[in-house]
Amino acid sequence: MSQMRVVPVEGPGDLAAAMAIREVVFIEEAAIPLDIERDDLDVTAFHVLAELDGHAIGTGRLVKSDEVPPGKTGSWNRIGRMAVLAKHRKAGAGRAILELLEGRARENKAEGIVLHAQVHAQKFYERLGYAPFGEVFEEAGIPHVRMWKRF
Repeated sequence: MSQMRVVPVEGPGDLAAAMAIREVVFIEEAAIPLDIERDDLDVTAFHVLAELDGHAIGTGRLVKSDEVPPGKTGSWNRIGRMAVLAKHRKAGAGRAILELLEGRARENKAEGIVLHAQVHAQKFYERLGYAPFGEVFEEAGIPHVRMWKRF
């Protein structure tokens, strides 16, 4: 039986695996330019890897957020760069990645999470307790919606 786990990125090998997944999902599949997909936050972000039978299949990152939902205050974290390889989608990796990142945000004493969801993934996040706010906007040429979840 296959076993999936989500673990914090530790060391340059893990980070390279996370970046390779992002390259496949964002740069190759979604045609997002490298200079948009990679940013300065990668250096300080908390990254995770989803692994299936020892092979990296997904990733995500957590950073401190400058963005706070309307009417909210306090310290918020932002989840981003969530990516799961195509043949492993619908197997629970996205949910597992999100749960680990939320746990880390709670450890950070964040009030909650904000994220920019691709519109086609909005229902996934809503099922996990996220609510949209603001208008649909384009990021890297793809329609997105801002979402939030308070702890």
